[in-house]
Amino acid sequence: MTGTAPTPPGFETVEVAVDGATGSLWLARPDKLNPLSTQTLRELEDAARWFDQHPDLKVVTVGGRGRAFSAGADLGAFTGEGGRGDREQGWRTARALEEMRAVTVARIQGWCVGGGLVVAAACDLRIAAATARFSIPEIDLGIPLAWGGIPRLVREIGPARTKELVMTGREFSPEEALAAGFLNRIVDDDELDAAVATLVDQLVTKPKLGLLATKAHTNAVTESMVGTGRSWADADGLEAGLRDPEGRAVRQAYLDRKG
Repeated sequence: MTGTAPTPPGFETVEVAVDGATGSLWLARPDKLNPLSTQTLRELEDAARWFDQHPDLKVVTVGGRGRAFSAGADLGAFTGEGGRGDREQGWRTARALEEMRAVTVARIQGWCVGGGLVVAAACDLRIAAATARFSIPEIDLGIPLAWGGIPRLVREIGPARTKELVMTGREFSPEEALAAGFLNRIVDDDELDAAVATLVDQLVTKPKLGLLATKAHTNAVTESMVGTGRSWADADGLEAGLRDPEGRAVRQAYLDRKG
C-alpha cells in the first residue's frame, strides 16, 4: 500500500486489516455468535473511521467469525441502565458503516438477527450462504427495531415487507431475502468465501474515483428518498421499550424460552 498506513487500534471484539485496496472487518466473538454489545458497536464505529484513513482502500469485506454473522444485540444489554449515549450507539455505528468511503461487502453465514441485520443493511452489497437465516425479534424483546433499521429496511425491501418482518419477528430464508432485494446473491456454504473474493476482485479492478463516486451518489439518492437521519429518535423508543411493563414481561419470557 502506498502512503502512510495508520496502526490498527487495539480492538477486543472486532478484527480489522487492510492490504492495499482491500480490507476486512470481522465480528470476533464466535463463541457467543458475535453479539453486538455496546463495546462492539463502539469498536465497529471506530473501525469505520479507521478504514477511512487509508487513501488506497476500495473494498472492505464485513463478516462474522465462526458459525454466524451476528446473533444481534447482546441480550445482556437490555437492562435500561445505560445512558442515552449507549442507546444511541447503534444508530451511530450503522451510520458510520454506511458512510465509509470504501465499498462494503457483507459476507453472511448462519444467523443474521436483529441488530446484525441492521449492520448488514448498512453495507453496500450482501452475499449469503444458502443455510443463512434471518429474523428481527426486537418486538418479542419488548422494544422497537432501532439503530436506523426501519428506514434501511424500507429502502432495501419496501414498507409492507418491512412491517411484516418486523411486526411478526418470523424467521426468513436467504431465498426470501434475495427475492425482496436485500441480498445480491446466495451461494452454497462451501462457496461463500470464493464468491465474496470474486466480487471483491471484480470491484478492486475498477478505478477508485468511479467506484467510490457511484457509492456516494447512490447513497445520496437513497438518503433523500428514505433518510436514515430521521431515526435519530430511535433512542427514545428503546428507552420507552426498556421501561414499559408489558415490554419487560415479553422480554423476560423471550429470554426464558431461549435460556
